[in-house]
Amino acid sequence: MAPQSNPFIKQLASSDRKLRTSALASLRQYLSSHSCAHSAPLTQLDLLKLWKALFYCLYMQDKPLHQQRLAGDLAGLADVLVPKRRNEAESKGEGVEDGEGSMLIGWFEAFWLTMAREWSGIDGLRMDKYLYLVRCYVRKGFEVCAAQGWESGGLLKEYLGVLRGGPLSPRDAKVPDGLRYHVLDIFVDELEKADVEHAAPIERVLDPVRVLGRETVSKAVRKRVKDALGDDRLREWDGVQGMDIDGKVDGAADTENASAGDAMAAGINGGSAEDDDDDEFGGFDD
Repeated sequence: MAPQSNPFIKQLASSDRKLRTSALASLRQYLSSHSCAHSAPLTQLDLLKLWKALFYCLYMQDKPLHQQRLAGDLAGLADVLVPKRRNEAESKGEGVEDGEGSMLIGWFEAFWLTMAREWSGIDGLRMDKYLYLVRCYVRKGFEVCAAQGWESGGLLKEYLGVLRGGPLSPRDAKVPDGLRYHVLDIFVDELEKADVEHAAPIERVLDPVRVLGRETVSKAVRKRVKDALGDDRLREWDGVQGMDIDGKVDGAADTENASAGDAMAAGINGGSAEDDDDDEFGGFDD
């Protein structure tokens, strides 16, 4: 990391809120300057150092409203990392090559690596603000993909790769299950907020979730996956192939629907066989 960026590390984790706010504004400008095509990108080590400082920036913040505002500001840092040439190409209707969002993808990777590393050390009193930060970042990833066009270039593919290798990794022991649970619990919530027009290629977006459900060795994680895939809101997207891990309609739901259909059919046809027997009763014998 360049020498002039070193002050960010200390200032972002300062106990002085005004100093943290000033450092965050300066960091935003610094990141913007490195997102230009002609600028040397920051290394993963650089980004991890910055994210460690940002983690403690939120750690030091008190009061729920200030915490939520700061979490939103931290998520907003991703916006300045979208390469300018990607925006220009989009405005001209030109294609965007894979890999052009490498700085942005590196930023997301550093975020998830930091959260996985620090998750088990977050105490109960501070957990809520980090849960909200994770929520903001899940949504931000989808928002960036939506803004660039769900089908344009490889940004969506790269972002889903980050999720697959990070919080939705089936076997990575460094990812706490608690982080997996939370991402699964909010996945559809944040996708719905970012994709209000339901334009996302839903099966591609759900693929990391389905892979996690198929490959995890944890029954608890698999249950959370089924709960996420069973969310009725997913039916609002065209192209969804099913509501279970394998992309099929859930068997239990089918059975329930079939039972309900049989009951309805019986009602339409005049009742069950027992009802028919009752109808044939002709009175008492003499």
